[in-house]
Amino acid sequence: MQAGKPELEKEAWISAALLEWGSCGRVVYVDEVPAGFVLYAPAAYVPRSTAFPTSPVSPDAVQLMTARVLPGYQGQGIGRVLVQTVAKDLVRRGFKAIEAFGDAQWSAPSCVLPADHLLAVGFKTVRHHPRYPRLRLELRSTISWKEDVEMAIDRLLGAVQKEPVLRPL
Repeated sequence: MQAGKPELEKEAWISAALLEWGSCGRVVYVDEVPAGFVLYAPAAYVPRSTAFPTSPVSPDAVQLMTARVLPGYQGQGIGRVLVQTVAKDLVRRGFKAIEAFGDAQWSAPSCVLPADHLLAVGFKTVRHHPRYPRLRLELRSTISWKEDVEMAIDRLLGAVQKEPVLRPL
């Protein structure tokens, strides 16, 4: 791997995580076009997470590292669907929660998600910080999301012709 090439480093990380832990992300497609993605893994696979002032991630949780819904697809519930899909995957794997470091001062797309967005999709703050709070989503709470997710999917399907397809990484 050539140092200084983030795309190669990310590809190597995903390959290693897939081999050692299994699926670590999802991509959502609308009309065969990628509309968004999410990456997640246990904190042991995310050593840089210890640099956050609200670290560490709890041992019973998996870290939501990053996600993005591409312009043109935002505001249609895709972000919530991505989080719900991660939650379903992690429940099957026996985890109790998802945790993420949010950016309370978010102003432009970056690896760290806006804290406001995480709060809007059901996360709760577990460790406060003026810039990088740590947030948590209890997976047992995702059961109550069923109606919200179904409504988001209905809105999404009303805006596009084909149902979004989520594919594991």
